[in-house]
Amino acid sequence: MAIETELLILGGGTGGYVAAIQAAKTGMDVVLTEQDKLGGTCLHRGCIPTKALLRSAEVMGTLKEAGDFGIDVSDAVQVNFTKVNERKQAIVDQLHHGVQGLMKKNKIKVVHGKGAVLGPSIFSPVSGAVAVTFDDEDKEEEIYVSKKLIIATGSSPATLPHLPLDEETILSSTGMLQLEELPESIAIIGGGVIGVEWASLLHGLGVEVTVFEALDRLIVNESKTVSKALKKQFEKRGIKVELSQLVEGVDKTDGRVKLSVKGKDAPMDFDKVMVAIGRKPNVEGIGLQNTSVKYDAKGIQVNDHYQTTESHIYAIGDCINTLQLAHVAMKEGELAVEHMIRETSEPINYLNVPRCTYTTPEIASVGYTKETLPKGRKVKVGTFNFNGNGKALIHGNAEGFVEVLRDEETDDLIGMSIIGPHATDLISEASTAIYMNATPLEIGEAIHPHPTLSEGIMEASLDVYKLAVHK
Repeated sequence: MAIETELLILGGGTGGYVAAIQAAKTGMDVVLTEQDKLGGTCLHRGCIPTKALLRSAEVMGTLKEAGDFGIDVSDAVQVNFTKVNERKQAIVDQLHHGVQGLMKKNKIKVVHGKGAVLGPSIFSPVSGAVAVTFDDEDKEEEIYVSKKLIIATGSSPATLPHLPLDEETILSSTGMLQLEELPESIAIIGGGVIGVEWASLLHGLGVEVTVFEALDRLIVNESKTVSKALKKQFEKRGIKVELSQLVEGVDKTDGRVKLSVKGKDAPMDFDKVMVAIGRKPNVEGIGLQNTSVKYDAKGIQVNDHYQTTESHIYAIGDCINTLQLAHVAMKEGELAVEHMIRETSEPINYLNVPRCTYTTPEIASVGYTKETLPKGRKVKVGTFNFNGNGKALIHGNAEGFVEVLRDEETDDLIGMSIIGPHATDLISEASTAIYMNATPLEIGEAIHPHPTLSEGIMEASLDVYKLAVHK
């Protein structure tokens, strides 16, 4: 017997559970299926646990630099990785409990099992019913038939055939979070966001880190000036960066790993290897072949309102070919529900979604960079270095800068990049300004409190017009 509902959501990650809450608040009857834990990758294997580890690394860095602040730390400072992991898990558990509470509060039925989409059948004349199976073999399969379906199955770590993951010596980001002891040395293959964040946190906790990137710079989606500044800061801290280096293979011997790198005469020896070359959408094994929904290795194909080729079936988050960011998945979930109810929604301008990298120093950007500007578009650039900012100097972290792009024709703010302290918090001002079609002058003329890091944004915005006071 099939169980009927208005909306079924396949996947309980950030996109899925936010969509469920949004729909439930409008009065829809909602069922959410999740084969693991509510919160998905972001909460359990990504954003939250890695940022908790990064915070411990930052505290360690502060203690090592305590003497610069006139604070004598007589005893040697050591990392207790067991307690670091316990703190990380406590944060994850608290947030997980909060998500479970939100499901109950909004009367959302949560089914813990593996869902697969069915084609037309005795249960429904159209595709979109979902069969849910359970780990408990004694529990019978359940069939859910809904008027609307949202697929929010997320993504998984990607790898290459010559870099087989075993999650013991060759690890993905998921395996890294299961480590009970820190290695003495590690090679990180991939200099994108995931790779550089792990490089920063592991080095901060005392691990010898080498980053291998096949391209000619780190974090290629950011501006070249930011990439150059990050590399300089990494090397200053002692993180080794190998650019334009292609890793050709690994050899595991006696619990260690020998890395073969193109152009290098001898293999390089490490305790662990982390593969951080991106994530792939979870589109296989969820029954899409039973439907006419179009999908490929890049994800499920959707229109601006997140409808698939079967209009009653929607898809959001990492399983579609948009930015693989938690805040993007959340917004996509909200807009998909809005379209179901109102038959319209405002499409996301993905260019103007803030992008954040939680390294030390932090990196954040929104809008265009100088490298992504459309051909022929003329801009004025304003900059301000944090070494001229009082708050940054007070906190002992004055490396980095703010870079602002102004469209010469419209006078609008069309891009901002920040590398430096609390960049990921500061970028929200720029994101809001772009959303409101503000000009850099309007940002610069707004009174910013002193001393604050936000004055760096004010000064860089004024610098576009050569009006910066402290430059």
